[in-house]
Amino acid sequence: MTQTGAVPSVEEVADRLAINAVVAMHSRGVDRASTEILKSCYWEDAEVDYGGYKGPAHAFCETLPEAIKRYTNTQHQLGNTLAEISGDSAIVETYVTAYHYLTGEQEPDTEMTYIGRYIDRMQKRDGVWKIAFRQVVMTWHQNALATADEERNPSLQALSRAGRYPDDPLFKF
Repeated sequence: MTQTGAVPSVEEVADRLAINAVVAMHSRGVDRASTEILKSCYWEDAEVDYGGYKGPAHAFCETLPEAIKRYTNTQHQLGNTLAEISGDSAIVETYVTAYHYLTGEQEPDTEMTYIGRYIDRMQKRDGVWKIAFRQVVMTWHQNALATADEERNPSLQALSRAGRYPDDPLFKF
């Protein structure tokens, strides 16, 4: 482990940027419900532990997009990302707050907010970092009433709306 506060080498800075990009891309894959984006973050032999699912990551990436569509929309916000790099391996801890908006059929809309961490074992192979193993660790979650009521917030009416792949505005750029 590098001494806290030590100035990293240029190579270590590049490794850290690549690691952060993988973690952020994974959140994009979840929120846009894209199997392809999710798979791009994992090695083919990677495993995951999402509590209810423990097993091959690529198989999980094939089922997660459909499962996440249960929610009208989601947003995974990443906080602290600390990587302990040792050669071509890294243990990466990332704080996550994930918002899950659910439109109510007969009941009011709700939001499930998940607060936790991702603990990843990442590997660099042929100059590319990807996740070899991910474990999700929950700190807590909460459920609350929510609204997408634009009538009450007219200043929001003209904003583009987030969506799933390929309908999200990102994919039109």
